[in-house]
Amino acid sequence: MAFDGLDWDEVLWKTNSRDSRGADARDHMEKLAYAMSRVFLATILIFLAFSFPSSSAIRSFPLTPVAESESESDASSSPLPRFKEAPEYRNGAKCPIASSDDTCDPSHVHIAMTLDLAYLRGSMAAVLSVLKHASCPENVFFHFVTTDRVRTGRLARLVRSTFPSLRFKIYYFDEKIVKGLISSSVREALENPLNYARSYLGELLDACVARVIYLDSDLIVVDDIQRLWSIELTGSRAIGAPEYCRANFTKYFTEKFWSEPGMGAEVFGGERGRRPCYFNTGVMVMDLERWREGRFRERIEGWMEVQKASRIYELGSLPPFLLVFAGDVEAVHHRWNQHGLGGDNVRGSCRSLHPGPVSLLHWSGKGKPWVRLDAKNPCPLDRLWEPYDLYLPSSSSS
Repeated sequence: MAFDGLDWDEVLWKTNSRDSRGADARDHMEKLAYAMSRVFLATILIFLAFSFPSSSAIRSFPLTPVAESESESDASSSPLPRFKEAPEYRNGAKCPIASSDDTCDPSHVHIAMTLDLAYLRGSMAAVLSVLKHASCPENVFFHFVTTDRVRTGRLARLVRSTFPSLRFKIYYFDEKIVKGLISSSVREALENPLNYARSYLGELLDACVARVIYLDSDLIVVDDIQRLWSIELTGSRAIGAPEYCRANFTKYFTEKFWSEPGMGAEVFGGERGRRPCYFNTGVMVMDLERWREGRFRERIEGWMEVQKASRIYELGSLPPFLLVFAGDVEAVHHRWNQHGLGGDNVRGSCRSLHPGPVSLLHWSGKGKPWVRLDAKNPCPLDRLWEPYDLYLPSSSSS
């Protein structure tokens, strides 16, 4: 049995040979240990590909665009924030006609976002920014994902009252599916199961949705979303995003990852290794057909399982995506993710824009514009987010 140039039978024979003493024996034992570590890693990944819930289990509670019913537990839960009604934005004359709210309408531009109570204010601002700058706002279809099963109906009514003409659907994502795979991170917010929902969009969304733009909740779009939607994903690439190939890639993984056989040097080095290019997962164009065919959810889960067994990174949901996709991403212009405006993951200090044009501002990092504005201590760029804020401070039960 050969294993990437290493003859397994030869190693075993030489290791057990009477003449295998001293330096030769140590050399063969090191080769054996190396081969066994790679077999172990491969076994884990293969096992994981077949040991996770089916798509029907993940897609356990998709909802219609507006859920009118309200259970007793829903009504008695804590109140949601209140938002003022957004302006109505209409299609231009050249827009294709979106004939219905059918998810499968080919004229739709599909956008996926999460709805989390702590980031709900950001989500509403992001939706408004997309509609305001879209050339065909009536063709935009939003797919919202939440882990709050109790208040899903109220979330749907809140979105409808804020955006009366919006085409959208809300999906319940059972956090138990991913919770056992999540490792501790440098910031507690990064351990939220909703951060991992983007890995499950291929199962959550209807099969007819072939492409979707995933957007984080802490950003605003200041350009026509159709321009991002229309980028080509060449070859067999499943995602497109702004990438940065001069970033210090080593800091995203532990020393153990770079030193252990079958890990860093194998994934990002050698003849078959991919180029280690960083990309931010808060803005991605995703080909869901290729995603499903490539079983990328299972591959991401596989690396998360490796992380649980042998800690190889510190930073939440980003590293598994880098392990699977870095170096194989369709490069999108940097204007579509001016990220890092929330500062680092510890202090959340103020940042300035990167040089060049801007189509999307992203407050990734610890600092969020609505928090700093409420504290009367905003960063200069937070003022660019403020006009999209629909929040009504006099909050009461919704």
